[in-house]
Amino acid sequence: MRGLFAPRNPMTGLPRLALVMALLCPPLWAQSLAPATSSGQGLTVTRPQAIDLTADDEPIITVDLTHKAADLWDRIRRGFAMPDLDTDEVAAQQIRYLSHPAALRNLFERSYRYLYHIVDALERRGLPTELALLPMVESGFDPMALSRSQAAGLWQFIPSTGRYFNLQQNEWVDERRDIVASTEAALDYLERIYDMHGDWHLALASYNWGEGAVARARKKNEAAGLPTEFAYLKLPDETRRYVPKLQALKNIIARPELFNIELPHVPNRLYFESVESPPGIDLAMAASFAQMPLAELIALNPAFRRPVIPEGRQRLNLPADRVAAFEAKLAGASPRWQTYRPAASEKLESIAGKFGLTVTELLQVNGLTSPYNLKPGTVLLVPAGADVQSVMPLTNLIPDLPSAKEIRMQPPRKKTTRSKKKRRR
Repeated sequence: MRGLFAPRNPMTGLPRLALVMALLCPPLWAQSLAPATSSGQGLTVTRPQAIDLTADDEPIITVDLTHKAADLWDRIRRGFAMPDLDTDEVAAQQIRYLSHPAALRNLFERSYRYLYHIVDALERRGLPTELALLPMVESGFDPMALSRSQAAGLWQFIPSTGRYFNLQQNEWVDERRDIVASTEAALDYLERIYDMHGDWHLALASYNWGEGAVARARKKNEAAGLPTEFAYLKLPDETRRYVPKLQALKNIIARPELFNIELPHVPNRLYFESVESPPGIDLAMAASFAQMPLAELIALNPAFRRPVIPEGRQRLNLPADRVAAFEAKLAGASPRWQTYRPAASEKLESIAGKFGLTVTELLQVNGLTSPYNLKPGTVLLVPAGADVQSVMPLTNLIPDLPSAKEIRMQPPRKKTTRSKKKRRR
């Protein structure tokens, strides 16, 4: 249900157990001051003995909402609105994060390009800002992340769910990796499953396990006369840890000083803007126009599967301070690439020669690893005055483009029937 999540003071609801753990369990870099054991995986933080805090002993923490947010982390804290989860699993996940401070810092630093956009989208919908932390759990804030089940992007959509939410997936783009499109789709989905369950912990469990599976688990508990809240459901191990991971990150971000953590500075301002760009402009040219590193352009536009902005997709994400430079250079620029449909009998060698390419270069820019992968009717990307060498670095930045080492010019081996003949004898 929309519009019900007014910002509240996020600190008064900080779980009691989390505060106990923060005060009693020093982080990894402070372990020289406390006993610790080592293992092959690094230091192991031992769990402190539980102590009993009464309500009177619980610290009352306030945040001043009358002043503008100091940075984006402060803005996120002000929008925390989910009920807190206070369980042993939350404490365990908190220890896990704090036991790897370098990895935790890298996780926070990877978020800086995308976090403002996500927080802004959440606030426009009136949703709790804890959801801005969900890509930390899902993908480690890596838009190129790809799971074994082929879930992709910051929000880890599997192909079928991506198509259901109208995320394009073709030879040119994979919008599951698109920062803007995938965020809108993820928030649509999260709103829908929250409306289904009326509970954010169950909505998050549904995002991980599936809304149908969670609904069946609730019905099973209801039939047995058991509570149907998240903590009481029989869940897969991954889902049982999923919501506590988000709560653990929330606790750390809510009061980093309690954990001797210094969050990297993320300004509370727009990081990137979406601008119009004509098709046929390659990404190397766009980076040159914007006077920015090619790798940074790809990080903001990870949906591209080819080195060229295709027809029908004119949106390009650029750092806010690079937009003016890009638009000034774009005026009067002509497309440097075009599409080409080979004739039925036309060979790749002749096509490559016609456009000043080697066969390897032609295969690379078209995401092919072998000339034998070319299917009838395939539309190829070819230069229209482009400097082909300028786009070759993209083969190292776009995972869908093969490197020269991955190109195989030999025909595939024919399957032998020797083993079958032996069995007949």
